[in-house]
Amino acid sequence: MNKSVVAISIAAILPVFSSQAVAEESVTQIEKIQVTGSRIKRSDMETSSPVTIIGADEIKSSGAVTIDDVLQDLTAAGGAMTNPGVNNGSGGNATINLRGMGSQRTLVLVNGRRMINSGTGAASTVDLNTIPVAMVKYVEILKDGASAVYGTDAVAGVVNIILKDDYEGAELNVQTGMSGEADAEKSSIDLTVGTSFDKGNMVLGIQYLDRGQASQADRDFSSCPIQEVNTDKGIELVCGGSTITPNGHLYLENGKELQGSPDGNYKEYDPTADAYNYSEDSYLYTPMRSLNLTGLVNYELNSNTTLFTEAMYTKRWSEQQMAPQPIWFDFEYTENMGEGLLEHGAEYGETIHYRRRMSDTGTRDFSQVVDTVRTVVGVEGDLDNGFNWDFAVNFGRNDSVDQLSNLHNVGSITEDIENGNFNPLDESQWQADNMADYLYTEQNTGGSQMLNISTSLAGELFELPAGYMGFATGLERRTEKAWYTPDSLTSQGLANDPKVEPTSGSYDVSEAFVELAIPVLAEKPFAEQVDISTAVRAFDYSSFGSDLTWKLGFTWKMNDQLMFRGVRSTAFRAPTVDELYGGKSPSFEQIDHAKLDSQAEVIVGGNDALTPEEADTLTLGMVYEPSWLDGLSFTVDYYDIAIENAIGGVDNQYIVDNCIDDNGQLKNQGTALCESANVQVSNGKATFNNQLQNIGEETTRGLDVNVMYKFDAMGYNWSAALDTSFLHERTVTNAGETIDYTGLITSGSGGYADVKSNLTLGVKADNWTASYKVRYISGMDSYACLTDPTACYAPATPSVTYHDISGNYFVNESVTVSAGINNLFDKQPPYFTGNNDSNTDPYTYDTLGRYFYAGMNVKF
Repeated sequence: MNKSVVAISIAAILPVFSSQAVAEESVTQIEKIQVTGSRIKRSDMETSSPVTIIGADEIKSSGAVTIDDVLQDLTAAGGAMTNPGVNNGSGGNATINLRGMGSQRTLVLVNGRRMINSGTGAASTVDLNTIPVAMVKYVEILKDGASAVYGTDAVAGVVNIILKDDYEGAELNVQTGMSGEADAEKSSIDLTVGTSFDKGNMVLGIQYLDRGQASQADRDFSSCPIQEVNTDKGIELVCGGSTITPNGHLYLENGKELQGSPDGNYKEYDPTADAYNYSEDSYLYTPMRSLNLTGLVNYELNSNTTLFTEAMYTKRWSEQQMAPQPIWFDFEYTENMGEGLLEHGAEYGETIHYRRRMSDTGTRDFSQVVDTVRTVVGVEGDLDNGFNWDFAVNFGRNDSVDQLSNLHNVGSITEDIENGNFNPLDESQWQADNMADYLYTEQNTGGSQMLNISTSLAGELFELPAGYMGFATGLERRTEKAWYTPDSLTSQGLANDPKVEPTSGSYDVSEAFVELAIPVLAEKPFAEQVDISTAVRAFDYSSFGSDLTWKLGFTWKMNDQLMFRGVRSTAFRAPTVDELYGGKSPSFEQIDHAKLDSQAEVIVGGNDALTPEEADTLTLGMVYEPSWLDGLSFTVDYYDIAIENAIGGVDNQYIVDNCIDDNGQLKNQGTALCESANVQVSNGKATFNNQLQNIGEETTRGLDVNVMYKFDAMGYNWSAALDTSFLHERTVTNAGETIDYTGLITSGSGGYADVKSNLTLGVKADNWTASYKVRYISGMDSYACLTDPTACYAPATPSVTYHDISGNYFVNESVTVSAGINNLFDKQPPYFTGNNDSNTDPYTYDTLGRYFYAGMNVKF
């Protein structure tokens, strides 16, 4: 489709602006609101798409001090979601992943407009740490594709965070908490001030958060990396670790492996006794500090026009810690290095393959400083014919500096070895004092920027027999750019790892949309109200060209008790700057192979030939509110999302299984998969390429069920809610191979439980409230054990249930105290063969254990 699509769409919109149809003035005006998933204001919250609403009170009662604490507990969320429990590779970010289809396929909005992507480097997802909990009025989660309404990224759903814009008064919140092991302390303080004046209102908020750390060494389940060993008694668990060890691990040309000792002697390497326990120096829960300033101002320019502004600034300081750096290099064994290796069969002049864990100089310490700014300035108003309009400029920018300390310039070390100035077999050479000249701190910078200019018009076109036809239409112009500049040593390949290339690029897009809400039937037998909703969006990207997306939905309200709804739509996700122009870099990923190191060096990066992902989505649902039991409501929604042209890499384990045989030798090198991956195996370590491609298809389908009951009993107000998601299919096709992740848990992509359920029971009295929540995750099979479950000690995880309690006490009209315990019964995360980190999966399970918190709210 060519660029004329956008021009045609814009031309089709123009006649709408001249319409003079209005409702009769004698009709009583009913307040209408805009619900996520539609640009048309309605008097009814129920639309053709399923929307979940989480209020500020529910957020507070959960003890959440960041918005991801709430969103990641949703039953509709799954897969890999970065959070404080993810130490390796998180960069301090927090993300939401609806339907387990990837965080990049969940669109995050603030007040109905795009939030700037944020994090380290050329960020491609929204960091939820940038959104202050204290300023959240409520959150709407649309569990449906909405590209026709919002554009790219709204494939699996939309999270729309609505901020307080009409608050009056002053409110101070303080909260603190810690785990049952007296670590992972978390304290926050926030102040919200709001006032109204003759021409408008203003709300200002400030929030500071300080989150402490917990170590993997301080939990029994994570204190060492568990390894499964076959014995005469069967498979047993032992403390394992990395083959890259302190004091040196040497590979000789005669096939021997030697392990060094602090006194400089060498013995044959024993994998059961000499493997390095890297868990002792790794975080279980990562520390962070953040400061957020937010302001919203509405000012009435005249009786029909209002100026609105939003400003948000967040500064984040975050840290991760991992075991000392592993280094490796080759050198020629010479006489001036001593005779220590001769007794093991080495000869002078041979090449020695050397590995070493640099415990001599300390842990690898990661840190990030991230600044994120978002501002929205616009005007909105009403026309004489009843239409409402708006024009807005949305600007966001994210700047990051990330550091990694205690790295070693391996290029300089090997050069000094060649020049005879450094003897790698002399342990005194490796002492910290002597290594000072080789140490350096890697510093990388990056960022992203977005400028979005939009205008829209909405209202009622004309009256039909069943009601007024609603419409919304608009134009948008968005420019996005991102960049990442790696450290000079890293970019030149002078460090131990392969060189990391910089990222830089941009694109712009012009979009036009039209949305209609068409009443079909009203006040008929078995059809109290039947509406059709439809939308189409045309877009023109500088990076790949033009296309369009559409949706068609219906609501069929049979009577006051029963309603059916459904949406059929197309959705798309345009490749991000990082996916298009990301420089190649190494990533160390977990693999499972008997003869190879558990971490493979995988080269990842962007691809400027990528084209958009395209999706077909279907949702069908029912809402039932029986008259025979006041306060009871029941909803059930079926969803089906099918993505074509999916952007991603091939599963790393799939590459290993297909390109490396059981003995660690290359195989199938003539296939397209193995040629593309360019697999190399050297000294027990695998290296291969896995850059992004439009490589596959993804499908997910399932059922969401919600039951809610509100009632009065024993003089109290009660509420009970049960949210359950049933996953029926989650398949991914890459390189012609289809994997069904339904009911599986993986080493790097999180878990895809068949059933996730949350049960909440709340009670409210005059001066107190209490809440009890049960979170259930069904058992899953380990992806690593699908071929032969009998070869695994733990081929599956059991079902896991968490219990949370909380309560509030209203001391008086101004002071409220609150407290709660999450994971009340201290449920430990399950071990499974092929785990991710901490011998479990921090994407899916709570790794901290029992957690206590208490706080106070003071209103002035």
